[in-house]
Amino acid sequence: MRFRLISVLVIMSFLLVACGGSSQEKVVGKLGEEWGDGKGYELTATMEMKTGGEPRTYDVNVWHTKPDFYRVTVTEQNDNVTQMIVRNEEGVFVVTPALRKTYKFQSEWPKQNSQAYLIGALAQDIAEDKEAVMTEKDGEYIFETATRNAEKTGLPLQKIIVDKKTMLPKSVVIMDDSKEEKIMIDFKEIDLSVAHKKEEYAVEKFSENEENEVAAADIEDKELQTHYPSVQWENTKLADETVIQEDGVERVVLTFEGEKAYTLMQQPAASGNSVLPVFAPGDLADLGFTIGAITDTSISWEKDGVSFFLASTKLTREEMMEVAASMTVGNVK
Repeated sequence: MRFRLISVLVIMSFLLVACGGSSQEKVVGKLGEEWGDGKGYELTATMEMKTGGEPRTYDVNVWHTKPDFYRVTVTEQNDNVTQMIVRNEEGVFVVTPALRKTYKFQSEWPKQNSQAYLIGALAQDIAEDKEAVMTEKDGEYIFETATRNAEKTGLPLQKIIVDKKTMLPKSVVIMDDSKEEKIMIDFKEIDLSVAHKKEEYAVEKFSENEENEVAAADIEDKELQTHYPSVQWENTKLADETVIQEDGVERVVLTFEGEKAYTLMQQPAASGNSVLPVFAPGDLADLGFTIGAITDTSISWEKDGVSFFLASTKLTREEMMEVAASMTVGNVK
């Protein structure tokens, strides 16, 4: 009798596990269908970043039209500088309208990467993580999954909140190894029935208007403020700070010596000519608050009217991105 009871309990436990797995599998399958069946979508969201210095909040707008057309617009709240990632038939571009600059990348973005503001990428994250955990609470599905670009960003974990009724994502929280929240995205509106025409993804449409001229003038009039990295490594310290004046342009060079030695240069960002895209060296580096170009030995990016360039043979790509994300304003030069 005791043996029969144990057998029944074992069978019931297997059935419970099977039912739970099937339930999660069905939800994942439904998400893939809901988020991927249409011809395109448009969404708005807010993104808060705590990856360096004071937390910053950004407004995000995304267009996607199948198969591979994207436009992501990121604007810091209370700021007039916008940056865009555009993918069209000609390639992947990063556009900073206020600086009249356009960079073209040899990139497969957003394939093979987690992008928390792209719902297709979120669905792929959930589907590909065989160890993803789903829980249900207060009318929500909560997925805890791995990200697919942890080796580049140092942010391996994420929590994706899905509304049970609408089957749309409500928010995403991206965390570091210690489960400390670094990036928080709240989705405001998602329309799965929008498909913009391919002509609407032409890069030149986003680069030329009077507002951009005013914004460019505002940036160029700003006084250079030196930025310093808040990230600190043992046996690495700031050894030298040099100010160079060349052709009327002020450039600050910070030299860090030690086990993770690197050199960091910064100067006012100059306006360009967005009609003629410039090929960017290296790969697209999505820093969240801006887009940079990264190689195995360098990373360059522009933020707050400042152009940055970091070079090192001692830092990994992840470490260079960590430095970039931690830059904060120091003394006014």
